Amino acid sequence: MDLRKLKTLIDLVSESNVSELEITEAEGKVRIVKAGQAPIQAVYAPVAAPMAAPVAAAPAPAAAAPTDAAAGAAAPTATGFVVKSPMVGTFYRSASPGAKAFVEVGAQVKEGDTLCIIEAMKILNEIEAEKTGTVTQILGENGQAVEYGQPLFVIE
Repeated sequence: MDLRKLKTLIDLVSESNVSELEITEAEGKVRIVKAGQAPIQAVYAPVAAPMAAPVAAAPAPAAAAPTDAAAGAAAPTATGFVVKSPMVGTFYRSASPGAKAFVEVGAQVKEGDTLCIIEAMKILNEIEAEKTGTVTQILGENGQAVEYGQPLFVIE
């Protein structure tokens, strides 16, 4: 599905009273869910890849162990509000490879400011600051996989 078409669908759902939309096309299936005041979530599932999911899911427990260890190591040094990953995906500090990072250590952020992007299933999800303050630590590595609940930033 074309990214522009997907963005248009997300905008339509966010501006309407529709709480859920599911569209199936030849190349895949998209489900957009709006839950209360939470950000809209869009899930894209390729139709032709039902066998790929179990194969991709098998390495996940092994990959979770290092991130859990990294999260445990980062937690004791984190003094302030910890922004955690709301999903599994790839962490990006900027909108494109050559662009300036959204935030740096020492940057003042307000609630709602974009901190990073997490790409999940070819969808770019902006992660916003949940608190106003100063970014004291950036715990995510640009271009690296992140797990659900993994600490990404510390804001004081």
